[in-house]
Amino acid sequence: MKLGVFTVLFSDKKLEDMLDFVAAKGIEAVELGTGGYPGDAHCKVDELLADETKQREFLDKIGSRGLTISALSCHSNPLHPQKQISEEADALFNKTVLLAGKLGVAVVNTFSGCPGDHEEAKYPNWPIAPWPNDFQEILKWQWEEKIIPYWKEKAAFADQHQVKIGLELHGGFSVHTPATLLRLREACGPAIGANLDPSHLWWQGIDPVEAIKVLGREKAIHHFHAKDTIIDQPNMNRNGLTDMTSYTDMRNRAWYFRTVGFGHEPKVWADIISTLRLYGYDDVISIEHEDGLMSIEEGFTKAIQNLLPVIVKDSVGDMWWT
Repeated sequence: MKLGVFTVLFSDKKLEDMLDFVAAKGIEAVELGTGGYPGDAHCKVDELLADETKQREFLDKIGSRGLTISALSCHSNPLHPQKQISEEADALFNKTVLLAGKLGVAVVNTFSGCPGDHEEAKYPNWPIAPWPNDFQEILKWQWEEKIIPYWKEKAAFADQHQVKIGLELHGGFSVHTPATLLRLREACGPAIGANLDPSHLWWQGIDPVEAIKVLGREKAIHHFHAKDTIIDQPNMNRNGLTDMTSYTDMRNRAWYFRTVGFGHEPKVWADIISTLRLYGYDDVISIEHEDGLMSIEEGFTKAIQNLLPVIVKDSVGDMWWT
């Protein structure tokens, strides 16, 4: 395994300065945003696609510091019912896949998106209950008319360019659980997999270790984010897990994100890392920082410190004791 970072944390730094900074911290891989929600501070997709010389220079800057690229990320909503939003997200996804193919990057991360509830809708509709029956009708329409057709086309496109799609399981989007990921994968093919982030599983009541087993059996984990979550049980009792309290109002939220090790103890993270390897994911652990109680640099540094003792780097070799 390699320790990586989602470099959106350091969007205020120039590419070279960011690479020097993370390499000095012991990072071995970078996940780069190409636009959408992560922005494109370190990876200008249009400039790179237009110039092969710039592509080589870009890779040289990364490789010369002993780093690799774990993924290109363009998180957005390509199924948004407002065409201006969905078309922009779709174009960005296509360009990101093309660039990943040219750079030899194996994975493009994004969200599944979430459609509206009919053709003339203006806003996404995220059904989360099976009754009243209207919600089931909305969900059926979304999957049959929007979600599966879109991602079937994108999976074929990614296959053409030897790229895998890592969909982050995130509330508010149609693919947000292992079950919804596997439903889409079954319909669209193995190019579809998870960018698995345990922080979004914990607040949904999903045990990340068990989720890794479910997805790992199907070889459906394409990338991994390292981020933690804490549950404030009194607030959870009041607000429930679909808490709409602002992220900035941390005292009153049912849950909020923490840096690795500040939501769950090291043994939990050791189990996560070990289960990833047990079920076939032996690649990059990409740190993502969204901790409202720590600065970016401190949260990033503490995530490294907490992951290094539990991350497994060496290959296993023969079981000499059997």
